[in-house]
Amino acid sequence: MEFLPLLQYSAPVALAAMGEVITERGGIINIGLEGSMLVASYFAMLACYVTHNPWIGLGAGVTGALVTTLLFGVFAIYLSADQVVVGSAVNLLALGVTGTLFRSKFGQSGQLLSVPRIGGFHGVDPIMVFMLASAPLLWLLLRKTGWGLAVRACGEYPKAAEAAGFSVSRLRLQSLMVGGFYSGLAGSYLALVIAGSFAENMTAGRGFVAIAMVTFGRWKPQFALIAALLIGCAESLQYKFQTYGWKVPFQMMIALPYIIALIVLVLVGRGANAPGALAQPYRKEK
Repeated sequence: MEFLPLLQYSAPVALAAMGEVITERGGIINIGLEGSMLVASYFAMLACYVTHNPWIGLGAGVTGALVTTLLFGVFAIYLSADQVVVGSAVNLLALGVTGTLFRSKFGQSGQLLSVPRIGGFHGVDPIMVFMLASAPLLWLLLRKTGWGLAVRACGEYPKAAEAAGFSVSRLRLQSLMVGGFYSGLAGSYLALVIAGSFAENMTAGRGFVAIAMVTFGRWKPQFALIAALLIGCAESLQYKFQTYGWKVPFQMMIALPYIIALIVLVLVGRGANAPGALAQPYRKEK
């Protein structure tokens, strides 16, 4: 089926974007999403390489992403540091650490590395099923649960949430960790399903694209998933053109998903109804 490769190529961006919806609804923009995904990719590959078990690799990847996300949260939430600056620092740290660890263990021959992949039934793997189920589940979580309503209040008007007896810092951290979990799945999927390997900076900007898809999706998980499918379609085109023998510069096809993300930000970003307190640090009034 043609739809299955589309879902597969869309999965890393879609998973990261849906998790980021929850994070941004709480008032935090995790610019360090790219770094979390990259850490997840490396540790998923490493654990799978050591144990020959892709499910253990998946657990290691998600754990690595959660730790990276927690590091971002400490500075961005509890120390009220600028979220863009902290996120950029996390991305650079992740790029340097994973690259150094990869070269120290595998050297230049790492490009030939191959690990067992997560399989599925007729091309449908369990993470893909979870991705599709997440869109309605996350929508229900935000719209129909007390926790979701409190998180949305933290993103719109945190003083009101605090006045209602909620801890803004705690709720923001919880929403951030939900996003960290999904970024871990996204990075691990890239290493254990799509590539079956690891390469330095293999996320290649997908974290930033996921953030753009949150804007495109108007901060709704179901629309973020649909937006990510557009990116997956663009990414899969390069392989389709190779199959049909069409002579299209591969550099242009590689750049196509990022061009689409940029166009989306220019055309859709204006007037987008973002959470009112997005990226604004909050300190409890005494």
